Amino acid sequence: MRSDQFGYEMSITSPEAAKAWDAMVMAFLAHAARTPEYLGAALKEAPDFAMAHATKGLFFLMLGRRELTETAQDAFVAAKAAADASSQTEREMGYVRALGAWLDGHPSRSIHEMETILKHCPEDALAMKISHAIRFILGDSAGMRRSVEAVLTAYDTKHPARGYLFGCHAFSLEETGEYARAETAGRMGLSLVSDDAWGLHAVAHVHDMTGNSKAGLDWLTGRENAWAHCNNFRYHVWWHKALMHLDQGEIDTVFALYDSQIRKDQTDDYRDISNATSLLSRLELEGVDVGNRWEELADLSERRTEDGCLVFADLHYLLALIGGDRKQAVQDMLARLHRDAKATSESEMKARMATPGLSAATGLEAFGEGDYKTAFYNLGRARHNMQMAGGSHAQRDVFERLTIDAAIRGGFLEDAEAILRERTAQRAGRQDNYAAVRMDLISASRGNWNQADRLPAE
Repeated sequence: MRSDQFGYEMSITSPEAAKAWDAMVMAFLAHAARTPEYLGAALKEAPDFAMAHATKGLFFLMLGRRELTETAQDAFVAAKAAADASSQTEREMGYVRALGAWLDGHPSRSIHEMETILKHCPEDALAMKISHAIRFILGDSAGMRRSVEAVLTAYDTKHPARGYLFGCHAFSLEETGEYARAETAGRMGLSLVSDDAWGLHAVAHVHDMTGNSKAGLDWLTGRENAWAHCNNFRYHVWWHKALMHLDQGEIDTVFALYDSQIRKDQTDDYRDISNATSLLSRLELEGVDVGNRWEELADLSERRTEDGCLVFADLHYLLALIGGDRKQAVQDMLARLHRDAKATSESEMKARMATPGLSAATGLEAFGEGDYKTAFYNLGRARHNMQMAGGSHAQRDVFERLTIDAAIRGGFLEDAEAILRERTAQRAGRQDNYAAVRMDLISASRGNWNQADRLPAE
């Protein structure tokens, strides 16, 4: 047996495999594009390394694609075969059980396995990050924070992943409303590891949530090297920058970033599609003509109507289908959501398709059809549970904006104002440009329903 970089025993003897494994873990923490390369090298050198097979399967499930579930199942079979062929540590078997739990439809049990590992091996930064990632997918911001804070004291100044831990802490602090502490933690993390894209982006979230897009642009500008090494996560950081330019009213710059960075490679990864669809939706809410940019997103999303892995992904596919006027595909997606909503006992994700997925999807369809009363009724019903869709406050804000605009266009001005005030309170009491424009519109519209026509054109 050999020990990994955190001092924990691994059931491999090959020094090449151990080196590749350590490199993979650090790459994963940094959201580096080379992560699969290192994982492949570790498995090539140590094909009976069950933990590596299990980690591969977990990574595939995080991608939220139905066709990759079978690939993850293959990894699970390989992990169990490896465990049967050679002795594995209890920590390593925890990863195997975590993969099995998620494949059985219970990602929360996968989190439990990671937390059990961390109870005995708190310096296992891979387990920390996987727990963090799954909780993010499930929208469990409080759990993210508890998990990170439980191991903070175990990471001394010599721990190689200390900076990445601070980055995770920063994000969990931001998502739970501790904005000042989040910014401090994110800056600390980036000072320790210059490629901590997650921590850098956590600080960007702070500026978004405190309505300070100018400071956010100042923060990101000149730090591009902190995310240049990333996998598709780099598109997401560019998305944050585009949102800040949108808040500043710099539409030409938004489109330049969209075309040159955010959709540069036109991938069909749901995270990349969510960046694009939510940005185009925001632009259209401001009355901006986005040209034919919906078309390629709708083409890709038409192929995902039966996916059903993550409600967060489905709702963004639906935005693309509505934007691209793919009426049949919209109906196919809604029909599948209805089927999933009746099968909530099958998995935790199916339950989220029912709540908040179905109401949110129905509201999005109605908004696209110009039926704003129905849109508001359904989006308003979904909004209190939207965190269960996963993602961050900033990502889910597109649904909040659509809810508010549906309320205004449907004539529910008091409801729109109440939601705007809740949204502003969540943002440390500061209004962004979106909120300021809507509040002015509501004020001007009192007693004259036709004034709602002053809202930017669809």
